[in-house]
Amino acid sequence: MNIIVFGAHPDDCEIKAGGTAAKFVGEGHNVKFVSLTNGDHGHMSMQPGQIARRRLTEAKASSSVLGVTSEVLDIHDCHLIPDIANRERLVGIIREWKADLVISHRPYDYHPDHRNAGILLQDTAYLVMVPLFCKSVAPLRTNPIYMYLQDSFTYPEPFRPDVIVPIDDVYKEKIESLHQMPSQLYEWLPWIGNVLDKVPGSDDQDRRRNFLEDFIRPLEIDMKEELIRRYGKACAAGIKKTEAFQLCEYGRQVSRQELHILFPQMPTRIDL
Repeated sequence: MNIIVFGAHPDDCEIKAGGTAAKFVGEGHNVKFVSLTNGDHGHMSMQPGQIARRRLTEAKASSSVLGVTSEVLDIHDCHLIPDIANRERLVGIIREWKADLVISHRPYDYHPDHRNAGILLQDTAYLVMVPLFCKSVAPLRTNPIYMYLQDSFTYPEPFRPDVIVPIDDVYKEKIESLHQMPSQLYEWLPWIGNVLDKVPGSDDQDRRRNFLEDFIRPLEIDMKEELIRRYGKACAAGIKKTEAFQLCEYGRQVSRQELHILFPQMPTRIDL
């Protein structure tokens, strides 16, 4: 399969889907991460041009760890809007990748770039097959499956985990990929979260083990009860780290059972 994940900024795909991407790659599929903005406002002291160049370098390093293709668009951070030009641009990217599966944010989020990324991707779900739109790239003949990245927002409706992917076996790769993004994981996000004083110095192992895993833990939604319901207590007990995804109703529709087959290395029992 050809899988493409759109994040609003360089680090969104990696935080929300890095483990799943690594598993897809391990099974021989092609995965592309696209950042819709260059992240040039994501720092407390560096100038926009400097941080944009730095984040591009970090995104490339992170993608190398996961084995995915990476692209960062030249749209300013905090300036993403769901206009016709961006809609056409994303349709072209999806067509060029010949995507079978498209994943992005839900349009309910604290950050306007995240919300607008969700709107933009929803708007492509039909247009990727319309020949007279974005005529520079041939249309897809089959609509991809569209899915949302997990989040913890509840209004106007909470995230629904149609697929839960266990990532314990690739969690080290996910952490290593995020370690390649120090401007975000050790500088900007800790600063804006008022925990910059808790970031260890330059020791890589100390940063990974004693800060990074704890820092991203609040971003990981607890799926314990849902795992027990779907896979039983014995199986669920062996699953510590997960990433979850919700089916978007605008793309090609498939059942949860079919999604379970599409996603890599899923447990064998499922009650849906």
